[in-house]
Amino acid sequence: MSERSSLTSQPAAVYAVAFACVVSFMGIGLVDPILPALRDSLEASESQVTLLFTSYLVVTAVAMLVTNAVSSRFGAKRTLIIGLVLIIVFAAAAGSSGSIEGIVAFRAGWGLGNALFIATSLSAIVSSARGGFAGAIILYEAALGLGIAAGPLLGGVLGNISWRGPFYGVAVLMTIALVAIAWRLPDTGRPPERTSLAAPLKALRHRGLLTLSIAALLYNWGFFTMLGYAPFPMDLGITQLGLVFFCWGLLVAFFSVVGAPWLQDRLGTAVTLYIAFSAFALDLAAMAIWTTHAGIMAGCVIAAGIAIGINNTLTTQAVMSVSPVERPVASAAYGFVRFIGGGLAPFAAGRIVEHSSVHVPFAIAAVAVLLAAAVLSTVHRTLAVADEQLRHPHTEADDDVRGEVADEFGGASGAIDEVVHSR
Repeated sequence: MSERSSLTSQPAAVYAVAFACVVSFMGIGLVDPILPALRDSLEASESQVTLLFTSYLVVTAVAMLVTNAVSSRFGAKRTLIIGLVLIIVFAAAAGSSGSIEGIVAFRAGWGLGNALFIATSLSAIVSSARGGFAGAIILYEAALGLGIAAGPLLGGVLGNISWRGPFYGVAVLMTIALVAIAWRLPDTGRPPERTSLAAPLKALRHRGLLTLSIAALLYNWGFFTMLGYAPFPMDLGITQLGLVFFCWGLLVAFFSVVGAPWLQDRLGTAVTLYIAFSAFALDLAAMAIWTTHAGIMAGCVIAAGIAIGINNTLTTQAVMSVSPVERPVASAAYGFVRFIGGGLAPFAAGRIVEHSSVHVPFAIAAVAVLLAAAVLSTVHRTLAVADEQLRHPHTEADDDVRGEVADEFGGASGAIDEVVHSR
């Protein structure tokens, strides 16, 4: 079967995990349409409301450091179930809260469950999906895109009833996902070896993984500035915001699954990412200029889905390709760094606006994304070698891969062998 095999020919267990991924990723954009409503209903400042993103994503980032240790002690299925239970409990608690401080605190607990789920679900899909590694990443990103698209739409529909509705909606959907995983995902037991708590931080000593993670941190600064703060200057109703971010999410999904592989085949990973980063930076620059024009802002948000869909798929695939450590450890290390950027950006945007103007956060975000492209360029050759190995696995190119990886990672023969033979 092709590396980019059909999304319709997977085992039932993969679909169960993918459905849970869709619901999990709904949590990212779910609160977008209700951010202004939360500000007004709970008499909170914009920077306080953006803490819903910050508490959620920063806790997700830090918790990424322990996900592998937990999974190696409890097994993948039990870890997924623990993560889902935490999300259900804290999403329902957030919906029942009566203060912005309470919602922010419960979103932090939600982030803990999300970290356990995200890191483990990616490795579960990669290990169970048919069609090889690239096909599994595309399937995962398809779930991400659908979740990101559906989240704002659901948030808009339920938010029109009450700002509490989106939180309760996630709790219900995650309960369904919990039942599906408990029923369909086989229990593979505990791994033969336990992963140490320090493994993700040690993995960041590898130049390729660290460089891509830093690029992702900068890119996520731009991404979550847009996602977490753009709803305020647009000044639209709940339904209108839901539709804007729904259209954005549809483009994320399409370009994650269709656009990114097509461009990668023709231009290569590095060149495609340079173009996508540059396009996103220009989009953010336009937001910085026309921040107070609701129509232009809405168009820029929707258009950003193109670059974000491409970036999400190819950066995740690149991290998994160049890292000389096990993929779950690489995922945790990468997630830790990138979610730090995503978590701090919305809160920083709110604080910056309080002390300067509404245009400045988007200008800073544009510069951050351009810096991401510059950082990425320092591992251009490594990405080119990974592309070649993806197209022609297990060929004489192994010797070239070995040489390139030795150059990038300092030569540890065991790590080099693992990279060469795992691709």
